[in-house]
Amino acid sequence: MRRQSFNLPSHAHYLTFSCYRRQQHLTDDTVRRGLLDFWDQARHKGDFSIWAYVLMPEHVHILIHPNQGNYSISKLLRLLKEPFSHWLVIHWSANAPQDLQSISVQRGERHLHRFWQEGGGYDRNLFTWDAVQKAVTYIEYNPVRRGLVGGPLDWPWSSARSRAGQSDVALAVDIPQIALSESANVH
Repeated sequence: MRRQSFNLPSHAHYLTFSCYRRQQHLTDDTVRRGLLDFWDQARHKGDFSIWAYVLMPEHVHILIHPNQGNYSISKLLRLLKEPFSHWLVIHWSANAPQDLQSISVQRGERHLHRFWQEGGGYDRNLFTWDAVQKAVTYIEYNPVRRGLVGGPLDWPWSSARSRAGQSDVALAVDIPQIALSESANVH
């Protein structure tokens, strides 16, 4: 089934995407730092805010809010995924060729590398504070539910520390600056 996206003004987007074949490629700190650095660049290039995120061993969740009314979530997804993937191929070619082999794909005559699972992933529009708060809680408690840590602040690869005002954060998140409905209706 094809992923549907809705580019609606004032909506936040709760995005999930997985590593190719759900391989656990997000366990190396250099790779995780690289991804978050590229996300930081993407938010400036794409003019969107990052409200919450978590990096899990084989997938990510990120809650973003476009700052402009006219935007393309597909373009923002490309900004979040493609530059990092290109960097990673270069990085692994030089430092971890065995990891590069694990994301190699043959498509006819072409030899490709796929860090991310094919398709757009999961995209859910959120337009109420209640829905945003539930998404943030789900995102930041993901490592706790998996048994990776005892509490959300113990996982350095999420937005929990930034939202708690700590300074030792992997990627600082933005403070929501929009007026969402207070009702619990969610798209």
